[in-house]
Amino acid sequence: MHCLTIVLTSPTNTVINTIINHFSYTYLSIQSLPIAEELSLTRHCHCFLEMALTSSYMLLFPLLVMVAFAGDFNKDFDLTWGDGRAKILNNGELLTLTLDQASGSGFQSKNEYLFGKIDMQLKLVPGNSAGTVTAYYLSSKGSTWDEIDYEFLGNLSGDPYILHTNVFSQGKGNREQQFYLWFDPTADFHTYSITWNPQRIIFSVDGTPIREFKNSEAIGVPFPKNQPMRIYSSLWNADDWATRGGLVKTDWTQAPFTASYRNFNAQACIWSSGASSCGSSASESTGGSSWLSQELDSAGQQRLKWVQRNYMIYNYCTDAKRFPQGFPPECNIS
Repeated sequence: MHCLTIVLTSPTNTVINTIINHFSYTYLSIQSLPIAEELSLTRHCHCFLEMALTSSYMLLFPLLVMVAFAGDFNKDFDLTWGDGRAKILNNGELLTLTLDQASGSGFQSKNEYLFGKIDMQLKLVPGNSAGTVTAYYLSSKGSTWDEIDYEFLGNLSGDPYILHTNVFSQGKGNREQQFYLWFDPTADFHTYSITWNPQRIIFSVDGTPIREFKNSEAIGVPFPKNQPMRIYSSLWNADDWATRGGLVKTDWTQAPFTASYRNFNAQACIWSSGASSCGSSASESTGGSSWLSQELDSAGQQRLKWVQRNYMIYNYCTDAKRFPQGFPPECNIS
């Protein structure tokens, strides 16, 4: 374990220097509340540990409260299909999915979650990925399921991936928004995040919000808030629709296709045996985690508008041909 984040209620330079001397981590982030002061000693970081500490008890209780931990794919996920095409490597630090002409592959989280901030770093299939889909999403079970989707639609070499997003609530989806990305998602790992709390769902890429779906129950729009969801991911062939409506087929001479995952992190309420790990007061049980009431501030709203103005290529809320009788009610909320 080589990565540590410490949250201090009353930091001083003396305390910060003491922490630096006391812990020999290759990545160290120190945050104070309410004023954050970060100190990063960055090399390769493959784990995340967050502790709520007071400066006066720092040395007596160095492991007082753990509210977030990311690390071992072996502990967090099950490889669910693909007959060996899904692999966990590097002592649990890396997971890969592979697709060939015989089969794709997939995995799912061991835990179910009811609200949380979920981060995963992905590096998508490089080269000619036309016809392939890499899906990464949260989903519940049953005929009235809830779901929060990222789907990456492959394309011909040199053409951008399409990032497809959707939100299902009580079995109803049809809320697609699609984007190009402002970088090559096959060249390196990038962080794709879902912040899900009772008020809203925020999709973010490398910390930049790309989509916000607000709780609009007050006007009759169901919102995912009662059904715990697992994390799923799969790499599969969808050349009947994925690339240009199915006009471009998968080039199997380029197989096998591989997508890679690392640095999973869940700050979340785990659902088990009919109860949440956050209990009746989630904010207390998660150390007052900001994700539970997170909303976009003015800077976040500006970043969201920048992405949607420059990179959004489809929005169901502007598709008049699809909704000739009027847009869904949530589309009228600013």
